[in-house]
Amino acid sequence: QLQFVESGGGSVQPGGSLRLSCPASGFTLGAYAIGWFRQTPGSGATREGVSCISRRGASIKYKDSVKGRFTIYRVENTMYLQMNSPEPEYSGSYYCGRVVELNQQMCLMSPVSSYWGQGTQVTVSS
Repeated sequence: QLQFVESGGGSVQPGGSLRLSCPASGFTLGAYAIGWFRQTPGSGATREGVSCISRRGASIKYKDSVKGRFTIYRVENTMYLQMNSPEPEYSGSYYCGRVVELNQQMCLMSPVSSYWGQGTQVTVSS
């Protein structure tokens, strides 16, 4: 199992910014399509897809509600999620993980594995 360790979460006010990090350890991040997922208290064990990026970076997707506010990107062996002007409804525990990739080109916000790391908590409130 690939292991991901998320970090960078915290409390932020609406209109602020936060950057989440997901470094790869023991494997090359660019060999996989990867993405960010969010779990909220009311969703049980369900994690909804927030964003994904394909192996080559040509395909990037966002959940509609975060378009224009979140940016996913990779630098060397770490994936990031830049959160700008988040809204309270973006609060939750954020996880990174592998996602499905179609035709080796297009990422889907669908996790490959049911194994998750510890996640990082994001709280957006005034």
